[in-house]
Amino acid sequence: MKHQYVGDINDYRKYALIRALSAGGAIRIGVCWMLTPDDGGVDGGKLAYLQQPARHRHLDPELFDILDHAASTPERRRLATIEDSGAISGALYHNDQLPDDLAERRVFMSRCADAFREVDLIFFDPDNGLEVSLPKGRKNSSKYLYLDEVAAFYGAWKSLLIYQHFPRVERTVFLARCAERLRAIAPGAGLWAFTTAHVFFFLLAHPKSDPRLASAANAICGRWGPDFIAGQFLDARPLAHN
Repeated sequence: MKHQYVGDINDYRKYALIRALSAGGAIRIGVCWMLTPDDGGVDGGKLAYLQQPARHRHLDPELFDILDHAASTPERRRLATIEDSGAISGALYHNDQLPDDLAERRVFMSRCADAFREVDLIFFDPDNGLEVSLPKGRKNSSKYLYLDEVAAFYGAWKSLLIYQHFPRVERTVFLARCAERLRAIAPGAGLWAFTTAHVFFFLLAHPKSDPRLASAANAICGRWGPDFIAGQFLDARPLAHN
């Protein structure tokens, strides 16, 4: 996540999804921004939707107004604006900048685990998504969430929502590949994919999570449609027993 993304159309989709998964605040949510420095690029410039309220505002009117306010001036395009707005009811935030350095990254994740000890669902917001071939600790590794980190939080009985950017590959194949990687490290998880025009989100619902989370995820699958967020339940594979 970067401050320069605040308020764009992908932010609208992201927060709408998290708000819906919170089941009206019943599900306690921790947001790990995985913040990285702004890069001076054009990403985050998709703000035209805010000039079309008749087309977009009805999808989540309260959220639309929050993001319209956040994007109205450069100084408001900060994550603190989102945190202070109450856009995600009762959420906790881990908003330190995520370093590339391996030792510092471990400290970051340890602090995240401590901050979110009492939450039900943790949202991870890496710039790019799940790890690729780049080793943890190398330059730009801060743009990725690594599978051992997913496994550690899931092993602590947390449900996870993970941002994933679409690379330039066939989407169906890529989605299936990601799903298999997550199934391998999250035994027994209910797995949903929420797809948008440019990104998608994986929800791993721990079998010990509040059942309202799965109910909310299923409701989202029929809520908005493919031009905003399309959801699908992939499966829930049972835990293996010895």
